[in-house]
Amino acid sequence: MATPSEARVDKWLWAARIYKTRTIAADACKNNRVTINDRPAKPSHTVKAGDRIGVRKPPVTYSFRVIQPIEKRVGAKLLPDVLENVTAPEQYELLEMSRISGFIDRARGTGRPTKKERRALDDFAEEVPMFGDDFDFDLDD
Repeated sequence: MATPSEARVDKWLWAARIYKTRTIAADACKNNRVTINDRPAKPSHTVKAGDRIGVRKPPVTYSFRVIQPIEKRVGAKLLPDVLENVTAPEQYELLEMSRISGFIDRARGTGRPTKKERRALDDFAEEVPMFGDDFDFDLDD
């Protein structure tokens, strides 16, 4: 079977396993979260080999270079033949920082913390020394 020389960007994002469904990939394009060669892309825009695709999944912007335009989903082991991840290391550092401080960025109105978030808050609170616990000083001097 011959591989196409072009593919729709929403199909390519789904086939390359960037997004779980094609609908989600198309919505990302419509909401200006996907760029092709630093230009916003509509779902029907075509990609060719060598194109650079940017995918913004806050707080990170992933970058991929298209090696092979495909429209049919491939197994995860075949992804190196389809795309090359060229995301800057700073983006992964940003992602790690966001994971570490994830419980701080709770959106207003999201309700009570989950059990996991509560444990993370308790662990964080244990690491911070409280006034009077670890400090010995005399106020009379």
